[in-house]
Amino acid sequence: MTQIKVLVAEDDMNIRMGLVDTLESEGYRVSQAKDGKQAMQLFEKDSFDLILLDIMMPEKSGYDVCRDIRAINEDVPIIMLTAKGEEIDKVVGLQLGADDYMTKPFGIHELLARISAVLRRSKRQKSRGNELLQELFMFGGFEVNTKTYKLSKPGMSIDISQRELKLICHFYARKGEVLTRDNILNAVWGIDYFGTTRTLDQHIAQLRKKIEVDPSNPVLITTVHGVGYRYNV
Repeated sequence: MTQIKVLVAEDDMNIRMGLVDTLESEGYRVSQAKDGKQAMQLFEKDSFDLILLDIMMPEKSGYDVCRDIRAINEDVPIIMLTAKGEEIDKVVGLQLGADDYMTKPFGIHELLARISAVLRRSKRQKSRGNELLQELFMFGGFEVNTKTYKLSKPGMSIDISQRELKLICHFYARKGEVLTRDNILNAVWGIDYFGTTRTLDQHIAQLRKKIEVDPSNPVLITTVHGVGYRYNV
């Protein structure tokens, strides 16, 4: 059986070596980087099944590495590691295309569970393809291009992430319906998602900034309090 390849990018040597030892003991093939620059060099030379990416690193931050990886590969799972635990760090990481995040210090059993979950989701997505509809369709006055990951209207073109595209497709396919948070998480993140609904709320907030005239008073994707969200047409 082919070993799953993991890239660990962490500038703290003790944390990095602890992660490497743990993952190798679990059967993963691990490459390690002590800073963001080295992480990108390794990523460009080899293919990986998972990236563990510290945010605060010398040479190149985890944010920059995440952005650069997503410009090359939209699919490889990325779990970001942050010591701060501040919401802004998590929001930025998710907005740049990270699949999950963990706040240090974290329990190794939870980390292994999250790794297993994102790998299962990635495997299913590769086997069945993304939940995309036709190549072009209209969503809230924008033309959605599922091939170029862009929203457009006269005089405006907006880039969207893979996760944002999946959210749009899920809402579009169920226009007018009230969708629970669990329903959306299962459809977009996968039934094995190990995080909380707060991740979904953060993604919705970022998407609203791109599609709503007034994100603080949304009319396209509205909140149904105590339940979830609805796409209004």
